Amino acid sequence: MKQEIIISGFGGQGVLSMGKILAYAGLMEGKEVTWMPAYGPEQRGGTANVTVIVSDEKISSPILSRYDTAIVLNQPSLDKFQPKVKPGGDIIYDSFGIIDKPSRDDIAAYHINAMEEAAELKMMKCFNMFVLGGLLKIHPIVKLESVMQALRKTLPERHHRLLPMNEQAILKGMEIIHRQ
Repeated sequence: MKQEIIISGFGGQGVLSMGKILAYAGLMEGKEVTWMPAYGPEQRGGTANVTVIVSDEKISSPILSRYDTAIVLNQPSLDKFQPKVKPGGDIIYDSFGIIDKPSRDDIAAYHINAMEEAAELKMMKCFNMFVLGGLLKIHPIVKLESVMQALRKTLPERHHRLLPMNEQAILKGMEIIHRQ
């Protein structure tokens, strides 16, 4: 199993954190992983993306030009990364940030109303975990238990009280993702 993923959106949406948690979860399961962030100098409000590779075998390079899965959380990210999804790959997008939906017919498109659901449940700090849950529903590349361990490791201890809310967001994300 090897999954090459790009996660992209505006700074402040938890893009880099989502990738980091996914990578940590893979490490905890003994998988080979890479985590390569890229963001503009603004960070919050600017564009941000992260490439994550999770594999059962050695990874030859963390630098990719094509992806198995693209998670896009705004229109500029969709415009940039939709052409870079491999034929037969997947694109996951949050309905809130996208005006023109994915249009390729050689990939599977999934929408997730993560922003709407996070706002409705008053869980905006967990927006990215809804999206991560959606990814794990489509591609169960790591176990939920490993993601929770990764959250414990990456979240500062003062935020550990938010762990149950993050788990709830991941599980809800698994429920609300739908194929376009």
